[in-house]
Amino acid sequence: MIALKNTLILLFSVFLFQCDGTAQQKKETESSFKVTKSDAQWKQDLSPLAYNVMRKAATERPFSSPLNKENRKGTYSCAACDTPLFKGQYKFDSGTGWPSFDREIKGNVAFSVDYELGHTRTEEHCATCGGHLGHVFNDGPSETTGKRHCVNGVALKFIPEHE
Repeated sequence: MIALKNTLILLFSVFLFQCDGTAQQKKETESSFKVTKSDAQWKQDLSPLAYNVMRKAATERPFSSPLNKENRKGTYSCAACDTPLFKGQYKFDSGTGWPSFDREIKGNVAFSVDYELGHTRTEEHCATCGGHLGHVFNDGPSETTGKRHCVNGVALKFIPEHE
């Protein structure tokens, strides 16, 4: 009985010290971005919805973004720091209710793993300011990349090609 108790204590101790706090990982990541602001500054600079999506990883309601129907040539930039993220030529109608792209502008979008819903997803965020954009799925157009970058419209600014 004592051996079983000691084994359980040892296993619990190993588990406890092997777990990294996600808050610690998030703080280390946030400080590595070129554009950093205090939480109060982000709240002041972003709309309440954009703040919740981009700084708290919330999701806007599907079909609520005017960018869903945007079909002009241009570039989609980060709503928080203006970094170009997606080209309009790679946007497609996924039918999901969020702007979708089959590829990002390389180097301007960063990726991490999200376990929030109990399963693994690829989260994407602006590589310059760390703003949460959305998630990447493997159900995009098979004739191109096969990827679907499902992005919250409130996290984007559309810049028409001629501006």
